[in-house]
Amino acid sequence: MRAPDFWRRRNGAAILLAPLGVLYGLSVALKARFASPFDAGLPVICVGNLTAGGSGKTPIAIAIAERLRAEGHKPFFLTRGYGGSERGPAMATRAHSAAQMGDEALLLARAAPTIVARDRAAGARLAREKGATVIVMDDGHQNFALRKNLSLVVVDAEAGFGNGFQIPAGPLREPVPQGLSRADAVILMEDGSPGLANFSGPVLRAHLKVEGEAFAGKTVFAFAGIGRPEKFVASLEDSGAEIVGSCFFDDHHPYTEDEITQLKIIAGEAQLVTTEKDFVRLTVAQREGIRLLKAAALFDDPAALDGLLDRALSGR
Repeated sequence: MRAPDFWRRRNGAAILLAPLGVLYGLSVALKARFASPFDAGLPVICVGNLTAGGSGKTPIAIAIAERLRAEGHKPFFLTRGYGGSERGPAMATRAHSAAQMGDEALLLARAAPTIVARDRAAGARLAREKGATVIVMDDGHQNFALRKNLSLVVVDAEAGFGNGFQIPAGPLREPVPQGLSRADAVILMEDGSPGLANFSGPVLRAHLKVEGEAFAGKTVFAFAGIGRPEKFVASLEDSGAEIVGSCFFDDHHPYTEDEITQLKIIAGEAQLVTTEKDFVRLTVAQREGIRLLKAAALFDDPAALDGLLDRALSGR
């Protein structure tokens, strides 16, 4: 779905729906209180957020897995596979479609072995059987099925927490103080200073670095179905591309043949460009003539991240 406009401000619709949002946050609190987390028998690093929509947690999870692998570990991603039909536990591969595994799982699978599992405990058992030495749990801050050694909350520093209300009145999955009380550290993506409810733990900063040099001076038509597509277009512009048009779809949108055909017609001589997350949702045939803008999360202070990972892996 695409986030409604009133999630950015407190208008009449948001205020009307606010009581339902309170119940939503309460349900998360009750799940946390009565949960009996499964001990996977290996370290679990959870990368989550407090809002619906894109905050940058998947690039952060990939960056963490890369640092773990560089230190000799064998990280496995564990994800629900949002948008896919697979319940798992099952390994995601490039041969799978987004309709089966979800786009985020396919994106993760390009970086490290990835398991899709609605039952996270079952997914953790499979990861251990397959030889994982550490699990990186993508989008699991509100999931209490596993015991976590390190809980990282990713916050889009530019968007913050929207209007401060909970779903469906706003973007929050739970109240900010409630969610941050379970966090070992916060990672702020991009620049900005959102209120962190007196959070006293470590606060790290990261930025997305895009590989857009190939588009400098080129005319491009941008399309995307992600949480904040305007960031994608801004990145293309910063790379020196001339944006002649754009088309946005709902987050996780499954593209049809007709839609891709129409986009190619509308783009004309301009280069069609999309995100990595959108690209994995396209079939091999649909990808013809479409290029992707790659992006990676870079930490301002990598040593601070390494310190958190070392403590989690050593059980401290």
